[in-house]
Amino acid sequence: MVDRKDPLPVTRQCELLDLPRSTFYHVPEPVSDEELELMALIDRCHLKHSYYGSRRIRDWLEDRGHVVNRKRIRRLMRTMDLAARYPKRNLSLANQAHKVYPYLLRDLVIDRPNQVWATDVTYIPMARGFVYLVAVIDWYSRRVLSWRVSNTLDASFCVEALEEAIAHHGAPEIFNTDQGSQFTSDDFTGVLKREGVRISMDSKGRWLDNVFVERLWRSVKYEEVYLRAYDDIATARRSLGRYFAFYNGERRHQALDRRTPDSVYYESAVMLAA
Repeated sequence: MVDRKDPLPVTRQCELLDLPRSTFYHVPEPVSDEELELMALIDRCHLKHSYYGSRRIRDWLEDRGHVVNRKRIRRLMRTMDLAARYPKRNLSLANQAHKVYPYLLRDLVIDRPNQVWATDVTYIPMARGFVYLVAVIDWYSRRVLSWRVSNTLDASFCVEALEEAIAHHGAPEIFNTDQGSQFTSDDFTGVLKREGVRISMDSKGRWLDNVFVERLWRSVKYEEVYLRAYDDIATARRSLGRYFAFYNGERRHQALDRRTPDSVYYESAVMLAA
């Protein structure tokens, strides 16, 4: 890292790190209030109409009094890591250097906890700025096993969530993700390989392959995030922590025969151990 206090000139430090000086001196401009408002609206639209691309989101915004050109919407969607979800030709991969694994859950009967885990990343708006949220869930019980928030989209916070879930609950048989670069990275897949976990990845454009995480995001946003305006990341962590405790321990799910994820996860685990 470049250190201004080091006796070695900044120019020489940049040369040794193969870092352009313009990159070191560049100060990123904060996101404007107008763009934060647009990003929040785009997020709501995407959550409700996940199959909308930039053209239809532009029309959706225009219907609500926001005239925005498509180029700007596409830029903001890239910042938020959002893309329209619909079947499309597999013309490119999230990262050509990363290996993509086959989808292993098609026609698989999932009948016990820790058989299949899944994960994904979503955009979380705050009163000023935004963060990203990753969660690891047990597919059978819908229980949130671990989660992390971060202000960047690198793989490290996803790896931390995965490591925490394994440390507290052991390793699953299969782990399913989308083809995002965080999950195809060597850091993330390396943890799964180390634990002997079979890796499964959604087909390109097949958001339904990871539908339970998508449903979790809808619950988190409508029952927690959209009702609040987090002042900072620390506030977001505390509030989300309370929500996930409620989600796991108190919120009943119709798909679970009106039981909570905690009860399904732990009772099933006890029965399997008996």
